[in-house]
Amino acid sequence: MIYITLILCFISSILLTPLVKKLAFKIGATDKPNQRKVHQKIMPRLGGLAIYLSFIIGFLILQPEGPYALPIILGSLIIVFTGILDDIYELSAKIKFIAQIIAAAIVVVWGGVHVEFINLPFGGQITFGYLSIPLTIIWIVGITNAINLIDGLDGLAAGVSSIALITISGMAIIMGDGFVTAMASLVLASTLGFLIYNFHPAKIFMGDTGALFLGFMISVLSLLGFKNVTLISFIVPIIILGVPISDTFFAIIRRIVNKKPLSAPDKSHLHHCLLRLGFTHRQTVLIIYAMAAFFGLMAIIFSQAKLLGGFFLILVLLILIELIAEAIGLVSKNYRPLIKMMRVLLITTVRNR
Repeated sequence: MIYITLILCFISSILLTPLVKKLAFKIGATDKPNQRKVHQKIMPRLGGLAIYLSFIIGFLILQPEGPYALPIILGSLIIVFTGILDDIYELSAKIKFIAQIIAAAIVVVWGGVHVEFINLPFGGQITFGYLSIPLTIIWIVGITNAINLIDGLDGLAAGVSSIALITISGMAIIMGDGFVTAMASLVLASTLGFLIYNFHPAKIFMGDTGALFLGFMISVLSLLGFKNVTLISFIVPIIILGVPISDTFFAIIRRIVNKKPLSAPDKSHLHHCLLRLGFTHRQTVLIIYAMAAFFGLMAIIFSQAKLLGGFFLILVLLILIELIAEAIGLVSKNYRPLIKMMRVLLITTVRNR
């Protein structure tokens, strides 16, 4: 039954996207080019509605059983409604932030999706107590916006989200979590159908409707499979979402260094940096796909690793992320502390020989 439902989600998304495209032009949900954006013509940007409707069709057919189902659906409805209004009227960051908190609070407070404690590797545990609810809300809102931040090139957010959903589904299958497997697979099938129209050259953008919905669903589903577990396993969803989390982290650092507001838009995200290095639009997207797939693979390997192996893998990933960030100028052209240190060590080693 699940395979038939996934095919129906995929086909529904393919059929609904052209209709949503017409609707977007009719109601004015369009994206006009400017100096910060890559596209050169007016584009419809309500495509996420096709993803959401296809997901709902699949959800109603499959009806995955779980205590989190209704809170997730209600939370996603608020997110999508907010995205639709933003795609039409361009809401303020404050209004969108409030809506995201409300949606996250529904899942966390009503649905009970929150991390209460983490078991430590050498015994004992970290209990969050009253902080468990706000910390989980921060996670959901943070990842929701992280997906939105990488939505800067044709097919980028949809592809990276699809890779994350494939990893989450695979991990859920390994852990025997049927609910997360079903929900992640439904969102994945709906996103892949839309990606046919969204890959470069895109015929429609997903807009905030799609980016916020995908971010919200990924943030919640990544938590469901890994809450109340060991510190090692809790790191898995962070690795899965390595690309959007890293891009968001360095965007924050970049704005602090440049003394700009955290909400200030710029043209120095990961995809912008790769474009400046001379990669084409399509090459940039495929490179970031490869990065996302690499993080997904590392998450699966990390989940099966022993304690020391896991910590070594994390150390290697952090060094690799920092090196890439410095090499492509993700913070600034002059920000290269690790590369400079490695050069000094190399020169010192050569001289000592």
